[in-house]
Amino acid sequence: MPEVKISIGGRDYEVACQEGEEHFLQNAAARLAAEADVLGSQIGRIPEQRMLLMAGLMLADRTSGLDEQVRSLETRVRTLSREIDTLRNAPEPEPQTIEVPVVPDEVNEGLATLSERIEALARQVEEKAAG
Repeated sequence: MPEVKISIGGRDYEVACQEGEEHFLQNAAARLAAEADVLGSQIGRIPEQRMLLMAGLMLADRTSGLDEQVRSLETRVRTLSREIDTLRNAPEPEPQTIEVPVVPDEVNEGLATLSERIEALARQVEEKAAG
């Protein structure tokens, strides 16, 4: 079982953990050390046991808040999941008829005339550019 050296409140501790869990232990220790540092800067020097207790309580309070947020999000996810299931199981909507207006012949003829003029202008520009 590996042992990890951690530092909290200016004191070093050797803590054993499961193989492969070292990173998690170091992360948890860093969080506890950060809380201990906050306490030290706010209160000053306090006994080790009290500092560890208060830092642990501060982390537990923050964890409780996060737990509440997770429960709220889980409830929202369940609600959205039911809504998605309802939409997936809903019958297909009736097809809608969409009327597309027919383009009048005069407009088509006008577009054809414009197209011919544009092509003629393009040819003239090409001839001047080449010549």
